[in-house]
Amino acid sequence: MIDEIKNLIDRYVDWLRDKSQLREVGDSIEVTTPYLDRHNDYLQFYVKRSNGHFMLTDDGYVVQDLLMSGCNLDSKKRRDLLHVTLNGFGVQLDGDAITTKATRESFSLRKHNLVQAMLAVNDLFYLATPTVTSLFLEDVTLWLEASEIRCVSNIRFPGKSGYDHRFDFAIPKSRTRPERLLRAINRPDRDAAEALAFAWVDTKETRPEGSEAYAMLNDSESRLLDPVLDALTSYDVVPIPWSQREQFKPKLVA
Repeated sequence: MIDEIKNLIDRYVDWLRDKSQLREVGDSIEVTTPYLDRHNDYLQFYVKRSNGHFMLTDDGYVVQDLLMSGCNLDSKKRRDLLHVTLNGFGVQLDGDAITTKATRESFSLRKHNLVQAMLAVNDLFYLATPTVTSLFLEDVTLWLEASEIRCVSNIRFPGKSGYDHRFDFAIPKSRTRPERLLRAINRPDRDAAEALAFAWVDTKETRPEGSEAYAMLNDSESRLLDPVLDALTSYDVVPIPWSQREQFKPKLVA
């Protein structure tokens, strides 16, 4: 089992390396990742040296794209939610740009956190047009509270690879149920599913024995595709369609 998990982690890291492309742009290096945004474009970020460190930034792409798409971030609730999400990955907002600073030793981890933050913000707000009154993560939070499901929100755990992984909620172990980690996925596509699958595979051995992972999937706008569900179930992540959440409540509330 250990060898199988190690092989999966190695394959994921090899995929990241092989599918990433570099290009010089002025005094910066443009890094194109294999992750797709909501337009099916590859996510990019930029790296340049600054006072003996490396500065990594998306140059404002994610936030500006949301603003241009009609997503209003002016309200206090949405701004707070944005900062909580970014803080969960240890990155900052500089104007509209998502940024982080790295040394040579911490570059791999910081790069990982920046890309995951870009994906999380993109996913968090992609349906937040001016006519939308609530966000999916807010809906999930309210449902957990109404269901009296005890949990800790926005929590990070280290993985075997050395990367940290964020989960939206951690439900503590009880007398009858093990620890449960939950991530809310607003836009359930294959990239989001595989990112969660890797986070769980990488984290599982560092968590208490018997811990479980769940994905709350927003199926309000479109039906869930089989490749998304297969990617999750293949790595022991339990998918919970939002429309069927009540059926899974006994597994979470106990």
